[in-house]
Amino acid sequence: MHKDNISTQDIIGTPICILSFDDQINQIVTWAKNCQSKMVCVANVHMLIEAWQNPDFASVLRHANLVTPDGIPLVWMLKLMGAKGAERVAGMDIFRATCKQAVQAQISIFLLGSKPEILDNIHQRLQTEFPNLKIAGMNSPSFGSCDPIADQNIVQIINSSGARIVFVALGCPKQELWMAQHQLKIQAVTIGVGAVFPVYAGALKHAPKFIRNAGFEWLFRLIQEPRRLWKRYAQTIPIFIWLALKQLFTQKAI
Repeated sequence: MHKDNISTQDIIGTPICILSFDDQINQIVTWAKNCQSKMVCVANVHMLIEAWQNPDFASVLRHANLVTPDGIPLVWMLKLMGAKGAERVAGMDIFRATCKQAVQAQISIFLLGSKPEILDNIHQRLQTEFPNLKIAGMNSPSFGSCDPIADQNIVQIINSSGARIVFVALGCPKQELWMAQHQLKIQAVTIGVGAVFPVYAGALKHAPKFIRNAGFEWLFRLIQEPRRLWKRYAQTIPIFIWLALKQLFTQKAI
Protein backbone atom coordinates (compact mmCIF):
# COMPACT_ATOMS: atom_id res chain seq x y z
CA MET A 1 0.00 0.00 0.00
CA HIS A 2 1.05 3.58 -0.60
CA LYS A 3 0.02 7.03 0.55
CA ASP A 4 -3.76 7.68 0.52
CA ASN A 5 -4.25 3.89 0.80
CA ILE A 6 -3.58 3.44 -2.92
CA SER A 7 -2.48 -0.07 -3.86
CA THR A 8 0.94 -0.17 -5.52
CA GLN A 9 3.61 -2.57 -6.73
CA ASP A 10 7.27 -1.62 -6.76
CA ILE A 11 9.07 -1.74 -10.11
CA ILE A 12 12.84 -1.32 -9.69
CA GLY A 13 12.23 0.77 -6.58
CA THR A 14 9.31 2.95 -7.67
CA PRO A 15 5.77 2.29 -6.34
CA ILE A 16 3.42 2.05 -9.34
CA CYS A 17 -0.35 2.19 -8.84
CA ILE A 18 -2.15 -1.04 -9.74
CA LEU A 19 -5.71 0.30 -9.64
CA SER A 20 -7.83 0.33 -12.80
CA PHE A 21 -7.72 3.29 -15.18
CA ASP A 22 -11.17 4.50 -14.08
CA ASP A 23 -10.28 4.23 -10.39
CA GLN A 24 -7.13 6.29 -10.87
CA ILE A 25 -8.97 9.01 -12.81
CA ASN A 26 -11.76 9.06 -10.21
CA GLN A 27 -9.16 9.47 -7.45
CA ILE A 28 -7.58 12.44 -9.23
CA VAL A 29 -10.93 14.15 -9.73
CA THR A 30 -11.98 13.47 -6.11
CA TRP A 31 -8.80 15.16 -4.86
CA ALA A 32 -9.48 18.08 -7.20
CA LYS A 33 -13.09 18.49 -6.05
CA ASN A 34 -11.88 18.50 -2.43
CA CYS A 35 -9.30 21.22 -3.24
CA GLN A 36 -6.43 18.99 -2.16
CA SER A 37 -2.79 19.61 -3.02
CA LYS A 38 -1.69 16.34 -4.62
CA MET A 39 1.01 15.24 -7.06
CA VAL A 40 0.55 12.74 -9.89
CA CYS A 41 3.50 11.33 -11.83
CA VAL A 42 2.98 9.53 -15.13
CA ALA A 43 5.74 6.92 -15.25
CA ASN A 44 7.47 5.26 -18.17
CA VAL A 45 10.77 3.40 -18.59
CA HIS A 46 12.76 6.63 -18.86
CA MET A 47 11.35 7.98 -15.59
CA LEU A 48 12.05 4.77 -13.67
CA ILE A 49 15.66 4.65 -14.88
CA GLU A 50 16.10 8.32 -13.94
CA ALA A 51 14.91 7.39 -10.45
CA TRP A 52 17.16 4.32 -10.29
CA GLN A 53 20.18 6.47 -11.19
CA ASN A 54 19.26 9.46 -9.00
CA PRO A 55 18.30 8.88 -5.34
CA ASP A 56 16.85 12.39 -4.98
CA PHE A 57 14.54 11.86 -7.94
CA ALA A 58 13.63 8.42 -6.62
CA SER A 59 12.54 10.09 -3.38
CA VAL A 60 10.31 12.46 -5.37
CA LEU A 61 8.48 9.53 -6.97
CA ARG A 62 8.16 7.64 -3.69
CA HIS A 63 6.53 10.70 -2.09
CA ALA A 64 4.15 11.36 -4.99
CA ASN A 65 0.50 10.69 -4.21
CA LEU A 66 0.00 8.67 -7.38
CA VAL A 67 2.41 7.18 -9.91
CA THR A 68 0.59 5.77 -12.92
CA PRO A 69 1.91 3.13 -15.36
CA ASP A 70 2.19 5.09 -18.59
CA GLY A 71 4.57 2.80 -20.47
CA ILE A 72 3.19 -0.57 -21.60
CA PRO A 73 6.38 -2.35 -20.36
CA LEU A 74 5.40 -1.25 -16.85
CA VAL A 75 1.97 -2.82 -17.28
CA TRP A 76 3.58 -6.05 -18.49
CA MET A 77 5.83 -6.02 -15.42
CA LEU A 78 2.89 -5.47 -13.07
CA LYS A 79 1.00 -8.39 -14.60
CA LEU A 80 4.04 -10.67 -14.40
CA MET A 81 4.42 -9.72 -10.73
CA GLY A 82 0.85 -10.70 -9.91
CA ALA A 83 -1.20 -7.55 -10.52
CA LYS A 84 -3.38 -9.23 -13.15
CA GLY A 85 -5.84 -6.33 -13.34
CA ALA A 86 -3.19 -3.69 -14.05
CA GLU A 87 -4.09 -1.30 -16.86
CA ARG A 88 -2.15 1.28 -18.78
CA VAL A 89 -2.81 4.77 -17.43
CA ALA A 90 -1.07 6.93 -20.01
CA GLY A 91 -0.60 10.67 -20.10
CA MET A 92 -2.82 11.39 -23.12
CA ASP A 93 -5.62 9.20 -21.76
CA ILE A 94 -5.34 10.85 -18.34
CA PHE A 95 -5.48 14.29 -19.95
CA ARG A 96 -8.63 13.63 -21.96
CA ALA A 97 -10.45 11.59 -19.29
CA THR A 98 -9.69 14.14 -16.58
CA CYS A 99 -10.86 17.02 -18.78
CA LYS A 100 -14.09 15.13 -19.47
CA GLN A 101 -14.71 14.56 -15.76
CA ALA A 102 -13.72 18.14 -14.93
CA VAL A 103 -16.66 19.31 -17.04
CA GLN A 104 -19.06 17.06 -15.14
CA ALA A 105 -17.58 18.07 -11.77
CA GLN A 106 -17.55 21.77 -12.76
CA ILE A 107 -13.90 22.23 -11.85
CA SER A 108 -11.35 24.16 -13.88
CA ILE A 109 -7.93 23.24 -15.23
CA PHE A 110 -4.64 25.10 -15.77
CA LEU A 111 -2.05 24.43 -18.48
CA LEU A 112 1.58 25.02 -17.46
CA GLY A 113 4.61 24.59 -19.71
CA SER A 114 5.48 24.17 -23.38
CA LYS A 115 5.45 27.04 -25.92
CA PRO A 116 2.75 29.73 -26.23
CA GLU A 117 1.72 28.51 -29.70
CA ILE A 118 1.34 24.96 -28.37
CA LEU A 119 -0.86 26.21 -25.52
CA ASP A 120 -3.00 28.20 -27.98
CA ASN A 121 -3.55 25.11 -30.13
CA ILE A 122 -4.42 23.02 -27.06
CA HIS A 123 -6.90 25.70 -25.96
CA GLN A 124 -8.59 25.66 -29.36
CA ARG A 125 -8.85 21.87 -29.47
CA LEU A 126 -10.16 21.67 -25.89
CA GLN A 127 -12.86 24.21 -26.73
CA THR A 128 -13.95 21.96 -29.60
CA GLU A 129 -13.69 18.64 -27.79
CA PHE A 130 -14.91 19.84 -24.37
CA PRO A 131 -16.86 23.08 -25.03
CA ASN A 132 -18.00 23.39 -21.41
CA LEU A 133 -14.55 22.84 -19.89
CA LYS A 134 -13.35 25.70 -17.70
CA ILE A 135 -9.76 26.60 -18.59
CA ALA A 136 -8.69 28.81 -15.70
CA GLY A 137 -5.39 29.82 -17.26
CA MET A 138 -2.32 28.96 -19.29
CA ASN A 139 1.32 29.84 -18.72
CA SER A 140 4.49 29.16 -20.68
CA PRO A 141 7.16 29.93 -18.08
CA SER A 142 10.88 30.32 -18.63
CA PHE A 143 12.66 28.20 -16.03
CA GLY A 144 16.11 28.82 -17.48
CA SER A 145 17.02 31.18 -14.67
CA CYS A 146 15.97 30.22 -11.15
CA ASP A 147 14.16 33.47 -10.38
CA PRO A 148 12.30 33.03 -7.08
CA ILE A 149 10.12 36.08 -7.76
CA ALA A 150 9.00 34.74 -11.15
CA ASP A 151 8.39 31.34 -9.59
CA GLN A 152 6.32 32.88 -6.82
CA ASN A 153 4.30 34.78 -9.42
CA ILE A 154 3.46 31.54 -11.24
CA VAL A 155 2.23 29.96 -8.02
CA GLN A 156 0.11 33.03 -7.31
CA ILE A 157 -1.33 33.02 -10.84
CA ILE A 158 -2.30 29.35 -10.53
CA ASN A 159 -3.87 29.71 -7.08
CA SER A 160 -5.70 32.93 -8.03
CA SER A 161 -7.15 31.23 -11.11
CA GLY A 162 -9.12 28.80 -8.97
CA ALA A 163 -7.89 25.84 -11.01
CA ARG A 164 -8.20 22.49 -9.27
CA ILE A 165 -6.14 20.47 -11.79
CA VAL A 166 -2.81 21.72 -13.15
CA PHE A 167 -1.29 19.90 -16.13
CA VAL A 168 2.48 20.42 -16.05
CA ALA A 169 4.51 19.86 -19.24
CA LEU A 170 8.16 20.66 -18.55
CA GLY A 171 9.65 17.29 -19.47
CA CYS A 172 10.99 14.57 -17.18
CA PRO A 173 12.52 14.96 -14.61
CA LYS A 174 12.09 18.75 -14.52
CA GLN A 175 8.29 18.66 -14.22
CA GLU A 176 8.32 16.11 -11.38
CA LEU A 177 10.94 18.06 -9.46
CA TRP A 178 8.95 21.26 -9.93
CA MET A 179 5.72 19.63 -8.77
CA ALA A 180 7.45 18.20 -5.68
CA GLN A 181 8.87 21.60 -4.77
CA HIS A 182 5.45 23.23 -5.07
CA GLN A 183 3.14 20.50 -3.82
CA LEU A 184 2.03 22.28 -0.66
CA LYS A 185 2.14 25.73 -2.28
CA ILE A 186 -0.30 25.01 -5.09
CA GLN A 187 -3.91 24.37 -4.06
CA ALA A 188 -4.62 21.84 -6.79
CA VAL A 189 -3.72 18.44 -8.16
CA THR A 190 -0.61 18.71 -10.33
CA ILE A 191 -0.13 16.13 -13.09
CA GLY A 192 3.11 15.80 -15.06
CA VAL A 193 2.14 15.14 -18.65
CA GLY A 194 5.36 15.75 -20.61
CA ALA A 195 4.88 15.18 -24.35
CA VAL A 196 1.07 15.22 -24.11
CA PHE A 197 0.97 18.96 -24.89
CA PRO A 198 2.72 18.90 -28.32
CA VAL A 199 0.86 15.71 -29.29
CA TYR A 200 -2.57 17.06 -28.33
CA ALA A 201 -1.70 20.36 -30.05
CA GLY A 202 -0.86 18.49 -33.25
CA ALA A 203 2.84 19.38 -33.31
CA LEU A 204 3.71 15.68 -32.86
CA LYS A 205 1.77 12.64 -34.04
CA HIS A 206 0.14 10.26 -31.56
CA ALA A 207 1.17 6.65 -32.06
CA PRO A 208 -1.65 4.40 -33.36
CA LYS A 209 -3.26 2.23 -30.71
CA PHE A 210 -1.83 -1.05 -32.05
CA ILE A 211 1.70 0.40 -31.81
CA ARG A 212 1.06 1.60 -28.25
CA ASN A 213 -0.34 -1.79 -27.22
CA ALA A 214 2.61 -3.61 -28.78
CA GLY A 215 5.05 -1.59 -26.67
CA PHE A 216 6.63 0.29 -29.59
CA GLU A 217 5.45 3.82 -28.85
CA TRP A 218 9.06 4.70 -27.99
CA LEU A 219 10.08 3.77 -31.55
CA PHE A 220 7.26 5.86 -33.02
CA ARG A 221 8.46 8.85 -30.98
CA LEU A 222 12.10 8.16 -31.87
CA ILE A 223 11.29 8.36 -35.59
CA GLN A 224 9.69 11.78 -35.02
CA GLU A 225 12.43 13.18 -32.76
CA PRO A 226 15.62 11.18 -33.40
CA ARG A 227 18.12 13.83 -32.36
CA ARG A 228 16.42 14.49 -29.03
CA LEU A 229 15.50 10.93 -28.08
CA TRP A 230 18.09 8.47 -29.46
CA LYS A 231 20.53 8.95 -26.60
CA ARG A 232 17.79 8.71 -23.97
CA TYR A 233 16.49 5.42 -25.32
CA ALA A 234 19.95 3.97 -25.87
CA GLN A 235 20.81 4.71 -22.24
CA THR A 236 17.56 3.63 -20.59
CA ILE A 237 15.98 0.69 -22.45
CA PRO A 238 18.86 -1.83 -22.01
CA ILE A 239 19.22 -0.92 -18.33
CA PHE A 240 15.49 -1.31 -17.74
CA ILE A 241 15.40 -4.73 -19.42
CA TRP A 242 18.28 -5.92 -17.25
CA LEU A 243 16.80 -4.56 -14.01
CA ALA A 244 13.31 -5.84 -14.83
CA LEU A 245 14.54 -9.36 -15.56
CA LYS A 246 16.64 -9.29 -12.41
CA GLN A 247 13.62 -8.27 -10.33
CA LEU A 248 11.37 -10.91 -11.91
CA PHE A 249 13.88 -13.73 -11.40
CA THR A 250 14.54 -12.60 -7.82
CA GLN A 251 10.81 -12.59 -7.08
CA LYS A 252 10.37 -16.09 -8.51
CA ALA A 253 13.29 -17.37 -6.48
CA ILE A 254 11.74 -16.22 -3.20
